[in-house]
Amino acid sequence: MTDGDFGLLSPVSASTAVKALTGDRAVIAAILDVEAAWAAVLEEAGLVPAGSAAVVAEAADAGSYDVAALTERAQGGGNPVIPLLGDLRARVKALDTAGIGAASAVHTSLTSQDVMDSALMVLASRTVSALLVDVKGTTTALATLAAQHADTLCVGRSLTQHALPYTFGLKAAQWFHGVAAASRRLESLELPVQFGGAGGTLASGAKLTAGSSSTPFALADALAARLGLTPAPAPWHTNRLPVTSLGDGLAALIDSFGKIAADLLFLSRPEVAELGEPLAAGRGVSSAMPQKQNPVLSVLVRSAALQAPGLASQLHLGAATFNDERPDGAWHSEWPALRQLLALAAGAAGHLRELTEGLRVFPDAMRRNLGISGPLLLSEGVAAAVAPLLGEDGKQKLQAVVDETLTAAAPEQADTYRKLLREAVPSDKLSDAELEALLDPASYLGEAHEISRRILAAYPEFTSTKGTTRG
Repeated sequence: MTDGDFGLLSPVSASTAVKALTGDRAVIAAILDVEAAWAAVLEEAGLVPAGSAAVVAEAADAGSYDVAALTERAQGGGNPVIPLLGDLRARVKALDTAGIGAASAVHTSLTSQDVMDSALMVLASRTVSALLVDVKGTTTALATLAAQHADTLCVGRSLTQHALPYTFGLKAAQWFHGVAAASRRLESLELPVQFGGAGGTLASGAKLTAGSSSTPFALADALAARLGLTPAPAPWHTNRLPVTSLGDGLAALIDSFGKIAADLLFLSRPEVAELGEPLAAGRGVSSAMPQKQNPVLSVLVRSAALQAPGLASQLHLGAATFNDERPDGAWHSEWPALRQLLALAAGAAGHLRELTEGLRVFPDAMRRNLGISGPLLLSEGVAAAVAPLLGEDGKQKLQAVVDETLTAAAPEQADTYRKLLREAVPSDKLSDAELEALLDPASYLGEAHEISRRILAAYPEFTSTKGTTRG
């Protein structure tokens, strides 16, 4: 058994599913798919011997290549395409038993950057498609929570302090909002094919197609179609917007995951206890404290959110220093950053889906925590309704009530506020029943229901269970 990187120190993305999408074997498969698709394009255009594409496709089996050996040999040319091409050509020649010259279809008029950039776009396309399945499972779960808990009262917090009455349904809807908006943006990104030849002028492509009915641009469009990529109007060798846009889209999606994880980590604390992660045997254990049930899914998702911005920044740094027509290192710096972003997004999406689909909600604890501040949470609404009843200095009188209330011990503040408020407002201007109605947290939720409704209505493609089954 050979040593390899199995993700021991990257637990958020250490899964066979993520490895299959973004691991070294997946990169090799994407490179070989580009080469096989290109051979098919050339044959279709009549530029290589008939039958060449089938031979190249047979040779382009990623499982037939030694990843470790390719990795070591890639140092010789600075990228993995070069040694892989040597092995691919050798396999094509061995499989070309009819002697048609199929090797002439391998990499003809391409350059390493054409293949590497296109292969990474293919890798990204496959990874994004897969992770969006998990994302839609998450958004469906969040939409369900928003509907189920539309009237579940909790406390809204601002700058770590109790702010206003809130509903857990609105909190779930806002989580949904962030994930759905970022996912729609990521899903809409164009992942273009790369073509340009050795220096980005298509000189070898022009020579190849001279005298034929095709052009280098037509070949590139056909390659894009075969790979499921977006056609590009021109080579983008040194214009890295496709890469940085992809990185930004992935980072934004992971940001939305991180928001949910940060909230869950707080709300699952024993002293808060409003939410709990789904329980599973062996999960959340401590090496030293057997009583602990660590919120490990949230921890892993948060770890991805803490890493993603730096990786996206690396892509921008590379793009900003892409000198000449082929850069000296900036291009190479993109590969690990982009792949790690893809892996983090895919890994975190799976963990977040499991978390939200099995999230445990404790409404009684939410109501208990809401009661800690009690009627003080309604002071904004009380001021708006009562200040006009108290004359010109009504706001000052009510602020004095709040200030005096805050001098009391926390457990006594609710009763103190109610008592002082009753003393400050004559009963002929505000009856006891009217006062109690003002101090009911359910009476001061504003447009919480409508906000939730509008959020869910804005992203109908993320509220359906269709397309949420893992392949």
